Amino acid sequence: PMETIKVKFIHDQTSPNPKYRGFFHGVREIVREQGLKGTYQGLTATVLKQGSNQAIRFFVMTSLRNWYRGDNPNKPMNPLITGVFGAVAGAASVFGNTPLDVIKTRMQGLEAHKYRNTWDCGLQILRNEGLKAFYKGTIPRLGRVCLDVAIVFVIYDEVVKLLNKVWKTD
Repeated sequence: PMETIKVKFIHDQTSPNPKYRGFFHGVREIVREQGLKGTYQGLTATVLKQGSNQAIRFFVMTSLRNWYRGDNPNKPMNPLITGVFGAVAGAASVFGNTPLDVIKTRMQGLEAHKYRNTWDCGLQILRNEGLKAFYKGTIPRLGRVCLDVAIVFVIYDEVVKLLNKVWKTD
């Protein structure tokens, strides 16, 4: 529900006359007007988006690591290289699942009532706005996600290295 509430709040705050006066007031209004269902709009699109997002990121990151290490699986990874590979994995996930992100956002927004379901939302976007509409917001998302994924993979690798020194598993 938090993803749906976040999107509704963003749309409300950018509208000419915002109606939500704060978090609790906003949630109360959403539930009053749309029922509990209003906080779960776009659930299918969110699951598809998040699932494909992680699948793409980990596939690309693992592929790049394997390529870099070649025949030596124990070859150390410099944090800078890990960061670059993480940024590439983040970019791949953005290009790979921005269409699902657009659908998810539409399904969760204040105009969600226009759509019967995730499939209908995608078809309406395609019919009314064309393929290009599925990549709205790609550039800003690319900047944020590449940096985010790079940082996450670097931190993960460094924490694993530290834990391996503390708890030897060999």
